[in-house]
Order: sequence, then C-alpha cells, then structure tokens
Amino acid sequence: MEDVELPCALMAFMIRAALVDDVCLLPDIERAADAVFVGEGMASIADGETMSIQDLLQYQRQGRAWVGTDNLDQPVAYILLDLLEDVAHIEQVSVHPTHAGFGIGRQLIERAGEWARQQGCVALTLTTFADVPWNAPYYARLGFGIVPTNQLSPGLRGIRKHEAARGLDQWPRVAMCRPLGG
Repeated sequence: MEDVELPCALMAFMIRAALVDDVCLLPDIERAADAVFVGEGMASIADGETMSIQDLLQYQRQGRAWVGTDNLDQPVAYILLDLLEDVAHIEQVSVHPTHAGFGIGRQLIERAGEWARQQGCVALTLTTFADVPWNAPYYARLGFGIVPTNQLSPGLRGIRKHEAARGLDQWPRVAMCRPLGG
C-alpha cells in the first residue's frame, strides 16, 4: 500500500502541554515561522536568534508551554506564556508555515486563555508588529485590542523597552490585550 500524505486541512491537530522531548523542536518551528518575514522586507527577523533550549525548558517545567501537534503527535506550533502583574503575556507563538492557516495558532491562544483564567489572570497580552497581516490584524480578529502607549502596564513597558533594545522597533510595534471573562 502506498503512503498518502493528507492535506493539512484533513489533519487532526491536538493542543497539549509541551513535553521535555518537544523542546528541542521548538527553535526549528520558530525559524520556519520567522522565514516568512523575509517577504515583508523584514529579513533581520528571519535571521534573529531563537530562545535558548534552557529558557524553553524553563517554560516547559513551569507549565507555561503548549504545543500544537499534527496527526503523528509531532509539534508543528507552540505558545509560551509569562505572568505579568495580573495578566498572562504571550511571549511567543509560532506556527510552522506548512501548518499555518488552519486555526492551530488560534487554538493555542484559546488554550493559553483557558489556563490564564484558571490562574486568576484578568487578561492575555502580547506585543507584535502593527502592520504585518498575520500579526496585529490577526490578533484583532481574535479579540485583542491595541493598548495605547500611555496606558501600558509596568510589565508591558519593560517588554517594549527590551524589544526596542533588540532592534524590533525598526518596524511599528504595538502591545495588545484581550480581557478574559470570568
């Protein structure tokens, strides 16, 4: 019998907590996801460094890392959360481009929101590029609103300052927030 590859639309995606064995795969997912920035004139994003394995393991150990897996239980996407004040902050969400457009990123964000609610968080926040279609416009469709610069919490101000120091502000960036209902 010949192996037949299923189109992504027919694959069953599952969201689960990241396992230690998953962590070594996450930088490759991020690199692949970042490669699409080249087409937006943002090659330095694609060439940027990924988070270290040690840092990724810390998220995994603290229960703040989830993966989206394909029908073979292989990670094809992931999300990491930080806790800032009384909100959960999406530190990173990456979907491998071969699996983009099928809702796996949205599923990861929903799972992160469920976890954040269980922890007593009042909102999800993130920072992102304002003008990249799969960034701020996408998150707006998921219920995130732009936080005006003069209303940033101390935690978000710190994140934005760190991003500026890394050179990310050469393109417009915004902080966004989605309240979590009780």
